[in-house]
Amino acid sequence: MSQPTHQLTEALMQKLQPETFVLLNTVDAETGGPTSSVVSWIYPVDVSTLRLAIDHRSRLVVNLKRNPLVTITVFGDEYVYAINGRAVVRQDPLNDVPFDMCCFDIQVENVRNALFLGIQLASSPEYVKINDEHAAEALDGQVFAAMRKA
Repeated sequence: MSQPTHQLTEALMQKLQPETFVLLNTVDAETGGPTSSVVSWIYPVDVSTLRLAIDHRSRLVVNLKRNPLVTITVFGDEYVYAINGRAVVRQDPLNDVPFDMCCFDIQVENVRNALFLGIQLASSPEYVKINDEHAAEALDGQVFAAMRKA
């Protein structure tokens, strides 16, 4: 991707399948400054919408409700994508999950390669679940199913 676009590419939609490691950049509700957090409960609904679930214990819920401007950073094949958009509450609380969560839709406004000229990403970050992997997988499945119904 060399030129910015206003929607997700097919390759980016594939990269954003469940449990993708992304950075969610928001405006902090208390300080007004930028803040960044890792999230994985995110997936593309279509080429112009991302759906995101956040635990209510996170400050991100308040941040997004107070200021909907976001940047989602995705580490893809060869590129680092910066997806700018606006968050809107889809469902609060998110139904059918074991704790209070808020589901947001991100309306994509701009997608661009955030790397500087002349380089490409050699590999994407990976993470491992360090607690009960089976319980984590069950929870992930429950959250994504609830997000799809929202």
